[in-house]
This record gives sequence, structure tokens and C-alpha cells, in this order.
Amino acid sequence: MVYWLTTAALSPLLLAQGLVARSKTPLLPEPPGERVGSRGAGRSIRVLITGDSAAAGVGAPHQEQALLGQLVTRLAPSCRVAWRLVAKTGATTSSTCASLAALNQEHFDVAVTSLGVNDVTGGATVSRWRSEQARLRALLRDRFKTRLIVVSGLPPGPLFPALPQPLRWHLGKRARQLNRSLQADVQQEADCAFVSLDVDGDPAMMASDGFHPGPPIYALWANQVSAEINENFGLE
Repeated sequence: MVYWLTTAALSPLLLAQGLVARSKTPLLPEPPGERVGSRGAGRSIRVLITGDSAAAGVGAPHQEQALLGQLVTRLAPSCRVAWRLVAKTGATTSSTCASLAALNQEHFDVAVTSLGVNDVTGGATVSRWRSEQARLRALLRDRFKTRLIVVSGLPPGPLFPALPQPLRWHLGKRARQLNRSLQADVQQEADCAFVSLDVDGDPAMMASDGFHPGPPIYALWANQVSAEINENFGLE
């Protein structure tokens, strides 16, 4: 209750800070690199990475330094990785579901999702967030026969140095609420794993815009995802 009363009181200031932050923040491009490909030898593992600008690798100079490239680098010594990246700056859970539904049906052993920041800034309620995330997981199972869904948590607000206070506090609080609900849901599903992005990194690990991960955070993220894949598919 205190949170909602405080948020209501601060709403004009939060809106103004959000508009200023958006106008001053440089727009980083999605990095170049192959979004469909394969690497390695031996047993085949098909991987789909889907979601928002972080999934798309914004903040890295090339896909090789983003989540996709760093994950493939970790998996390729143990198997043949075939990958597809379906991610877009500004994507929400709802828009990602629409993008995936428009693809041809294809089988993936693993799907890695990265969503939530745009849902937070778009004002998603916890109930709507849970419903749309459940719809996404169902789509991955039914349409793409995914065997393992690795769900990435939202990044913590304190790692967004570009945001002023109290906007950073507000968005961080909302992110933690969505994270808790998402993690609780995912833990009830045997074919899912939750990886936390609540890393103890300093702002120097972030991209130059102060919003997106830099290559060091993408490396930590890839380590967590590869560990889940290795454990579930016995690659090591």
C-alpha cells in the first residue's frame, strides 16, 4: 500500500523524468551478426533466443559479444548448435508472442527468453504479466515443441545508471515484483528454468547508454544459460 501511495504522489515527477531520460539517452543499434546459423560438431541442439533489445544484443559491438554469440561459444565444444534469434528493440511479451506466432513451425530443443523491461515501462500489471508470460511458454511448447525454456529475469533497477531517482527506484520496484511472480510460476513447471540477472556488477559493466548490458554482463548471462542447458541435456 505504501508503494502505491508513494507512486501516485510521484506520478507527475516520474513521467517528467521518464520523458527527459528518453530524450537524452542515445539509441544504440542492434549489433550485426548472423541471426540464424550453426556451429560445432556432434550431437545437435537447436536453440531459439527471443525477446527484447537485450536478447537482440544491444550494448554489444557484435553478436559474438552478445548473449547469442557467447552462448554458442560455450556450447559449441560439446555439440552442434543450430540457432535462431527472434528479438527486437522495444519488444514486449505480447509483441513477442505475435512475432513467434507468425513464424513457420519449427522444432527447438531450447528457448531462451528475455522480456520484461518494456512490459514494466508500459505499465503491465502483475496479473497481465503472468498471463502473457504463460501464453508465451505455452506457444513455445505447442508450436515449437521446445523441451527446455530458460526464462531470464528482469535486470535490477540499480544497474540503470542513466535513470535519475526516484524513477530508478520506481522501475526497480516494479521489476522486482514482476520477477518474483515470474520466478514463482516458472518453478512450478518442470520443463522451465529461471536465471537471474540480478548481478553484482558495477555501471562499468553496462553499455554506454546506461540501460543495456555490456559484454561482461552478457558473458555472465551466457554462463548461467549454458549451465542450465548442460545440466538438462547432459552435454558435459
